[in-house]
Amino acid sequence: MGDHKEQQPVRVGAAVRRRRRALELTLADVAERSGLSVPFLSQIENDRARPSRSSLEKVADALRTTAVELLAAADPACSVDVVRSDTTDQDFTPRVRSLVRGHHQLHASEFTGDHDAGREFQHRNDELMYVADGAVEIEAEGRAYRLGRGDTLYLTGGVRHRWRATVPDTRVIVVAVAEHIEAVQDRSR
Repeated sequence: MGDHKEQQPVRVGAAVRRRRRALELTLADVAERSGLSVPFLSQIENDRARPSRSSLEKVADALRTTAVELLAAADPACSVDVVRSDTTDQDFTPRVRSLVRGHHQLHASEFTGDHDAGREFQHRNDELMYVADGAVEIEAEGRAYRLGRGDTLYLTGGVRHRWRATVPDTRVIVVAVAEHIEAVQDRSR
């Protein structure tokens, strides 16, 4: 039994909705162009119906794209994916390991060992840093924060920061909303 399916079904609904909205079309517009019904198109967009190849091609034509492009932009239906640790590498040399595979709304990485303290980061969306082992010093908003094992630091999107490990064998988990997601709210209100 594998941890990750090779052939995953896809959810094309979100890709259809994104394309339709980008073209500023209503479901009625797409229905008229494709010859498909508004209720069926709504079911496709909400992933309650899987279109046949022929129906998907009609939708794609109505959206001035191809079925291949819609499928490429589709979300995988798989909701569970296991990323195994590399237990053979225990030398704690500085490295970064992605904890999430693929193109998702959430990005997570594990940093092991020392880190380039001079490198400054500024991410579009929110981020959480968790110290799994060791200790770090983080500079953000003109203040220094010292975190030890089990501590977390939350940064809202747009905060400039830098960090460094202060003890050997430090492991930091960084979890962030992916850059391609428009999660930033108007903070001026």
